[in-house]
Amino acid sequence: MDLGARPWLCCGSTLSGMFSLGSWLPGLAWGWALLDALLQGLVGACAVSVLCSLLKVYLYIQCLNDPEGQAEKEAMRVQRRVLELLHVLVLTVLLALVGSRVAALVVLEFSLRAVSTLLSLNKGTRSTQLYLLCQYSLGCGVSCSLSFLLEGAPHSTFNLALAAGLAGLLAGCARRLARHVCTMYELHRAAQYCGVCILVLTTGHRIPRLLRNALAITFTVADLAAVALINRDFLSTGEAVRFWTPLTICYTLLVIYMQEEPQQSSGRRPVFQTVLVRMGGLFILLLTVGHWVDIFHVLISLLGELWCLLHARVMLEACWRQVRW
Repeated sequence: MDLGARPWLCCGSTLSGMFSLGSWLPGLAWGWALLDALLQGLVGACAVSVLCSLLKVYLYIQCLNDPEGQAEKEAMRVQRRVLELLHVLVLTVLLALVGSRVAALVVLEFSLRAVSTLLSLNKGTRSTQLYLLCQYSLGCGVSCSLSFLLEGAPHSTFNLALAAGLAGLLAGCARRLARHVCTMYELHRAAQYCGVCILVLTTGHRIPRLLRNALAITFTVADLAAVALINRDFLSTGEAVRFWTPLTICYTLLVIYMQEEPQQSSGRRPVFQTVLVRMGGLFILLLTVGHWVDIFHVLISLLGELWCLLHARVMLEACWRQVRW
């Protein structure tokens, strides 16, 4: 067949090649990967939101029973709904941008630090502050767990969408509970006609135990996923040893540093200083055994840690006051 006699065939074949599905597959794959990362970040951000809302309920009740905690109680009462939504949005973006390697390292570092802190706590000392310090690590842990569990799944995006919907529902319920307690609990506690406030009155002291059990399960799964995600990048045992040996040394030094610091800081400066030391150690470690993109992810993790601490500054003040009770 003479193609020169039929130029429209050449034109048609050219157009079909330009708009073929294969030419769009790289862009589609990149778009799906971005969507999966955002959904994972949203689930992690919603988990952090649930944690903060339950802690707000507990700390508000504690401040209500303490005559010297009225300033923190009023500060928790006037927190804006828009700021809570902004916190979830910003944290979603930060968790979506952080790579799986750095997120896994953040999870492992916090797990070691949490175990060391809990083992060294004095009898009777409360560890509520530790729950606030784990916000960003919790988001990274949930993201790592989802990435590992759904790796290679045929309908991973659909599963992530369902998980994000469920997480958003739980976060919304927890925020409404915190808002109701901060506005109506003081009145309803005396009247005793509100079922929600009566439930909080009778079972509110169990919130730390509930969070402890939930976080223990979450970080156990996240630690296993983190180790698997890190090891999948190594082609041989020698590469794994060259990475894990300096990592173990770095984390050991960090744990020793945390032990030398006061376990329950009585000010805002030591908490932020600890974040800088931890992220600085991780930064130096990845300069030697990591990739260049990991350095960017460490900086994002630093922003995430600082963002979570700034959002929870009122509750941290309540925790520091609680230690002095």
